[in-house]
Amino acid sequence: MNILELSEQEIVRRNNLEQLKQMGIAPYPAAEYPTNAFSSEIREGFIPSADDCGNGEPCGEQVSACGNTRVFREGDEVCIAGRMMSQRIMGKASFFELKDSKGKIQVYVTRDDICPGEDKDMYNVVFKKLLDLGDFVGVKGFVFRTQTGEISVHAKELTLLSKSLKPLPIVKEKDGQVYDSFDDPELRYRQRYVDLIVNAGVKETFEKRAIIVRTMRRILDEAGYTEVETPILQMIAGGASARPFITHFNALNQDMYMRIATELYLKRLIVGGFEGVYEMGKNFRNEGMDKTHNPEFTCMELYVSYKDYNWMMSFTEKMLEEICIAVNGKPEVEIDGTVVSFKAPYRRLPILDAIKEKTGFDCDGKSEEEIRAFCKEKGMEVDETMGKGKLIDELFGEFCEGTFIQPTFIIDYPVEMSPLTKMHRSKPGLTERFELMVNGKELANAYSELNDPIDQEERFVDQMRLADKGDDEAMIIDHDFLRALQYGMPPTSGIGIGIDRLTMLMTGKFAIGEIMLFPQMKPEKRIPKDKPEAFVALGFAEDIVPVLNKCGYNLVSDLAGVKAQKLQQQIGEVIKKYKLNIVKPSVAELEQILEACV
Repeated sequence: MNILELSEQEIVRRNNLEQLKQMGIAPYPAAEYPTNAFSSEIREGFIPSADDCGNGEPCGEQVSACGNTRVFREGDEVCIAGRMMSQRIMGKASFFELKDSKGKIQVYVTRDDICPGEDKDMYNVVFKKLLDLGDFVGVKGFVFRTQTGEISVHAKELTLLSKSLKPLPIVKEKDGQVYDSFDDPELRYRQRYVDLIVNAGVKETFEKRAIIVRTMRRILDEAGYTEVETPILQMIAGGASARPFITHFNALNQDMYMRIATELYLKRLIVGGFEGVYEMGKNFRNEGMDKTHNPEFTCMELYVSYKDYNWMMSFTEKMLEEICIAVNGKPEVEIDGTVVSFKAPYRRLPILDAIKEKTGFDCDGKSEEEIRAFCKEKGMEVDETMGKGKLIDELFGEFCEGTFIQPTFIIDYPVEMSPLTKMHRSKPGLTERFELMVNGKELANAYSELNDPIDQEERFVDQMRLADKGDDEAMIIDHDFLRALQYGMPPTSGIGIGIDRLTMLMTGKFAIGEIMLFPQMKPEKRIPKDKPEAFVALGFAEDIVPVLNKCGYNLVSDLAGVKAQKLQQQIGEVIKKYKLNIVKPSVAELEQILEACV
């Protein structure tokens, strides 16, 4: 990398790196560093007395366990490692803050402790001058409490474990106020590794996400259901109404779809004899991106034999209540000042009743044209490609969905909206389907699954008619799935729960980028630059081109109107600042070159 592409701090750090190497210190050692404690354990388990654990019982071991809490006494030896996040240099003794995977702790360093011999370079040179904020260091020492009462580690040995070549954003905090925060979402999502380092609470969000997944998996496993994996690349994008991503399978010379749902493969397994199956995996939908939608998302789908959507509602609300308790310690979560309760049971409301409740319009028994006319009357953008189901879906989304804050099961959808759902046992024209709405958004979608192969084929044909009308989200006929149904599928209930949406709810976040480690983003913007050849063609020496770029002249056109004397001065300042062994062009030479830029 050309030195001119680096910032001043990056140059300093690389110089420090070279000096460390010259001193015989490996900046990236390969050997294991045997840590035996975390910062949080030391702070939480510290006890002032060597004779009492705090429960009246003596502790005989140097570092021991007392109940569920690991105990650390004054003088106990520890070995910790992490990033150096701040330094306070004070002559022969200094402090620095070490951040590990569990938190932060203060480390006290003295010259004579880490340099017991005549050679004091480890303190005077390495620690004070060559270590930078963000470097990983290992500390061997003992636990103690400072005169100000802060639990700390007194270093007896200091080891560089990894040199940081880029400076971290300096986030300052005083009296509870944060200054110079790293809060630009564009930077935070693109450089999540920096976000995790400097912003408090970010890591906790993703630890809560892990708890959600772990708890859900435990509940499903304990219920006796089998976790499986199904193909991500599929011949037919089925199981949902969505626009797929398309790729090409070279070995088969076949266009393939990235799956939009796992449903049809999981139901094949129910046909094959599994009692209950589930999958947690990525789905891909080539649709819009906004604060609450990402084209790549995680979904859990579950299918259980001999159950219906009523059973699934009861199972779902109990599972979500348990997950909320696991994440937040209680069945409620506060979202933007509103307490949302996941405590079972939840309200159950038919979708047509919900629309009537919010708009006064009863869709029951109305034709497609009547519903379309009402939508237009309400100022909604609808067209002739939308069938009855799509129109009802649009009405619900426009007037109802955002109003359901507390968990609510919206049930009994029209058949036109539910091509994979069993007809309602007592309500003609409706299906046994529910969507769970929480905080104004859909969290889950579930059915009493359609297992009549003849009915299913007719529904697929209806979907193809919608596709012919221009609906690019209509389902394609999956003939292999129809063949599987003809072998017989038992009565089954299935559900899909969006893990990303669930995590947003359980953590009180509003943007999906806050709960996805690496959300999809537009390509990073780069400053446009002409190739060096374009500058050389004007008469510049090749080694001057990076200097011109450093001065801000990235395009040949940037030089138009620039005075030769000013340009020479700028070039000279860069050469001097970076101590470059480059000959500065004369004013006359630059005048001749710049004439060609006019």
